[in-house]
Amino acid sequence: MGAAFAYSFRDPALRELALSHRSTGARNNERLEFLGDALVGLFAAELLYARFPHADEGELTRWRSRMVNEGALATIARELELGDQLHLGPGELKTGGFRRDSILADAFEALVGACYLDGGFDACRNAVRAVFEPRVDEAVRAQEKDPKTQLQEMLQGRGLPLPVYDLIGSSGADHAKVFDVACVVDALGLRGNGRGSSRRAAEQAAAMAALAMIEAARDV
Repeated sequence: MGAAFAYSFRDPALRELALSHRSTGARNNERLEFLGDALVGLFAAELLYARFPHADEGELTRWRSRMVNEGALATIARELELGDQLHLGPGELKTGGFRRDSILADAFEALVGACYLDGGFDACRNAVRAVFEPRVDEAVRAQEKDPKTQLQEMLQGRGLPLPVYDLIGSSGADHAKVFDVACVVDALGLRGNGRGSSRRAAEQAAAMAALAMIEAARDV
């Protein structure tokens, strides 16, 4: 395992279970992933709360979402080389499941859940914080980018096509025109709508709506 996850399992079978995708059979990592998902969110929130004492709830929520979304966790899993250690069924092996963001992110969360059961709260907290601490500033800086750039980088990080911006229409007098734009992300089956006093402003608003939809889907 990559050195970034600073924990050595006392029960190797628990670690192997964390790396066993549901395609391998009934004994898989889904329950551990459920547990790890809650722990990852907690430790990220705790880290942000301590690091930024003057940030409001909305800022903390957005930064946490950037730290624990599927793409971010899949990146961590790749750095830990979890893809090479996953146990997958024949179908997932054939289709390259070890490269898929959703499988990699779930495996990392399952590993965190297994770490908690194996070593307890403090050991798990220390291991996860060691992974997250170098990423805090990056998450905050990313929030400062405009929505179109954020969306583009998020999709590129997942290996997905870029969004398409469609002008729906415009209205109003020439000196006070309002533009309506749709941001279409076909790969995720979503469409964000935005309105602005220029086409660029409308595109930014539409991208922001699309980002909100992606983040809401992750939290479900």
